[in-house]
Order: sequence, then C-alpha cells, then structure tokens
Amino acid sequence: MSDPTFLILTGGFVAAVLVFAAAGFARLTAKRQTPPAIRPMPVETGPPWPYEPPGDATPPGLPPDLPPGRVAVGYYRPIDLLGAAMVFMLFSGLVIASLQVRETTPQVLDARTLLMNIGFQFIMAGMVTLLVIRRLGPVSWLGLRWPGWPWVFLLAPGAVVLMWLISGGLQVSGYLKWMESLGAETTQDTVKLLRETKDPKVLGLMVFAAVVAAPLCEEIVFRGYLYPVLKKFSGIGPAALSSSLVFAAAHGNLTALLPLLIFGGLLVLLYEKTGSIWAPIAAHFCFNAATVAVQLAIRHYDIPIGALP
Repeated sequence: MSDPTFLILTGGFVAAVLVFAAAGFARLTAKRQTPPAIRPMPVETGPPWPYEPPGDATPPGLPPDLPPGRVAVGYYRPIDLLGAAMVFMLFSGLVIASLQVRETTPQVLDARTLLMNIGFQFIMAGMVTLLVIRRLGPVSWLGLRWPGWPWVFLLAPGAVVLMWLISGGLQVSGYLKWMESLGAETTQDTVKLLRETKDPKVLGLMVFAAVVAAPLCEEIVFRGYLYPVLKKFSGIGPAALSSSLVFAAAHGNLTALLPLLIFGGLLVLLYEKTGSIWAPIAAHFCFNAATVAVQLAIRHYDIPIGALP
C-alpha cells in the first residue's frame, strides 16, 4: 500500500484552516444577528422596570464557549490574521515541499540541515515576537512574570507521564501496526538520527534542536502567538484544535500526528490554566529531554526494542 503521509498531513493543514474558518464565520454571523441589549429607561415613579438586559449571554446560534482561560487576546487585531496565515503557510509549505522531495530523494539530516532547521525555528519565533512587541512587551504578552512558577516542577513531569501513558495505550491498541499496514514510517527521522548517527556534531546539534530550540521557539510560535490569535476570532475550542493540528502536521510524520495532536492540546491547556508560556515550555522541554534520554540509552546500551513513534 502506498504511503498516505503526504495526503493525510496535507489534509491536516487543510482541516486546521476549515475548523478555524467555520468557527470564526459562525461567531461573526451570530454576533451580527444579535440584537443590541435594551437598557431600562430611568423613571422617577411607578414600579421597577420589569425588563432585564441579556448582558453577556451567548449569542443565539452558538453553543456556550469554554471558560475564557488566562490567555488574554484583547490586544490582537484583525491584522494578526495575516501573521497567523504567515505561520501557517511557512510551516505547511516547508512540510509539503519536504514530503514531495522525499518521494524522489531520501532526506539526510546532516549538520547543515540541522543548523538550517534550528535557524528557521529562531527566525519564526523572532518574527512573531516582532508582530506583537510594539503593542505589548514580551513579559506581559507571554506571562513571563508568573508567580506560580514552582508549579512547573509538578506540571511538566506530569505532562510527560501522561503522554507516555497515552503513547503506551496507542501501542497496545495496535496503532503502530496499523500505521505499518498503511505504509507509513513508524519512526521519526530525528529519532533514527539519535539512535544511529556516528557524527558527534550532528548528535550534539540534534540534542540542542530537540531540547532547547523546539521547546522555546515552537511554544512562542504555536502557543504564544498562533493559538491566541485563533482564539480571538474563533473561541478556545476551535483555536486549540486548529493550532494543535498545525503543530502536529508541522512535524512531517504521519505516525506522530495523533500523539502530537494530543500533546498540542495538552500544551494549550497548560497555557490557559497558568497564563504563562513557561508552563508549556517546561512540559515540552521535559517531554523532548526524556525522549532524547531514552533514545541515547537505547543507543548506548544497544537495547533491542521495536520501533517507537
């Protein structure tokens, strides 16, 4: 059976756009159809005015939104939709082009490629920061001054354990065998590199990319900017799903799509519950660091285990 990776990952990007567009259009339509609140006229005598204005009731035609969370969106403007579109197009374009090239030429992760990938991540994080920094400083924007920061020592390891349980459940359920039957790669290129490369420079760059660059830059881009922009115009639920779909598909591996979609949703939840980007960064760092440590242990001790997603 031919590998459906290109088709499904491309569909993941398209689904992210459709989820956001449908939710945003529904909210905009309902808002336009909502009659203005009627406020009581002051009277000096007679019985109290019997009408109570609807206040902040949900507009008709829309289900009640999730609780607002702690990620503020008031300073985002319609122009930020262009910024979100830029993030989407760059990541989707990069993945689609990479998958097309891979069909004819095997992809090799050498030192030059890794340096380019690391540079791309920092450039993306810098670009979205420039889009916001004129309106709001990074401390307020990303919740960097978080008084509850000690919680990361509980939340981050907890997120890793939860994701390991989910990954274990998927493996027991036959998820990997199903992926193999579809012809998809069950091991990410980065994991293969950690297990097999003989070049210490490549190994060091891969560890830096996974443990430092990815947690920092991806959280600034996906949770710090893309998610709140989508939340502003579509609501928490659609924004969480749409941004997590882009985050998962951007990794370019079909087998990892579902686990990373769940992980992306978990990182959004941590961001909303704490209001600080430090929480998802810490969880992402711990998850990647644990993955790197496991793969290096497999490499060093020559542990004969099956392919891992």
